Amino acid sequence: MQSSTFSLSSIICVTVRHQYNITNKITNHINEYKCNKCGKEVTEDILGNIEELTSRQRKINESVALFFQKKNEKKIYQQL
Repeated sequence: MQSSTFSLSSIICVTVRHQYNITNKITNHINEYKCNKCGKEVTEDILGNIEELTSRQRKINESVALFFQKKNEKKIYQQL
């Protein structure tokens, strides 16, 4: 069960907007982000929608990143 923290910065983010920075590049199209103000972490799904970064989603992203990396390595090897 995940508990959410309540802070002044989270209220500001809800009213003004989050300021996300990329924290992890999964593929060319999928990234993980973290808000500079409140620390909220989100990720993109395969359709480009933003969703909360849960432990389940983090594991999925790790698997996708590993697959993407292996695919790119194979592509480079075949070009040689």
